[in-house]
Amino acid sequence: MMTYKILFLDIDGTILKPDHTISDQTKQSIKNVTEQGVQVFFATGRPIHELDQLAGELDVHSYIGYNGAYAVHKGKTVLNEPISRDIIQQFLDIGYKHGHDAVLYTGDANYFTTLSKTHVNQFIDAFKLKQNKLFTGDKTDQILGATLLNVRPSEETLYDIDPAVHLSPVQAAGVEDCYDVIRKNVNKGKAVEQVLKLLEIKPEEAIAFGDGMNDKEMLASVGESFAMDNSHPDLFQHAKHRTTSVTDDGIANGLKKLGL
Repeated sequence: MMTYKILFLDIDGTILKPDHTISDQTKQSIKNVTEQGVQVFFATGRPIHELDQLAGELDVHSYIGYNGAYAVHKGKTVLNEPISRDIIQQFLDIGYKHGHDAVLYTGDANYFTTLSKTHVNQFIDAFKLKQNKLFTGDKTDQILGATLLNVRPSEETLYDIDPAVHLSPVQAAGVEDCYDVIRKNVNKGKAVEQVLKLLEIKPEEAIAFGDGMNDKEMLASVGESFAMDNSHPDLFQHAKHRTTSVTDDGIANGLKKLGL
């Protein structure tokens, strides 16, 4: 039987149910694989500073955050790739012109272009974000990740300014018309590859679970990839397996399939 050494887990819609709870079965399965010697990493679009509670609850202390821009292995930073200042500025200019808003994530806070609009507060509530501040220009070169808000699907192409950057629809309950900014060379997949190299683990010894289009590169970087049943419909073609939904213990059922 294959010996698996590492497990990468998306958070929203994969670990966390729409009501922000985690099923007992999911908690138990993460504990079980850890006891079997498998290293567990969160791999999320979320900023690292929003993970403390979850990390404590699940006893997971290695993460890939900001859709692959920053990674920590047992307290040590192993990857740190801010977005270029120019890209941020261009995206902000386009957003300003078309009535879109943005949240720009640094190592210590979520900087919103406004905090007074309904869709911004819905977004904060949907992800239960805590470190929220108003964006100021002096942070432009510290941005690790970004999400554009209030962008209709027909307006997505406005941001086609650089082939190395694309938008990925945010997959979460209570969130509409929001897109994560994903870079061709900085994403969850590239971060997974770097972590595997660092820890000298082969891709076939790695497992990943996800539900959003920001997970497709990650699913392609491991030997055993699972798309949750609640995934974005375009994600299934990028995964080797389909498991049950987050509300039906998808992680536990997927790991069971592998004999874990």
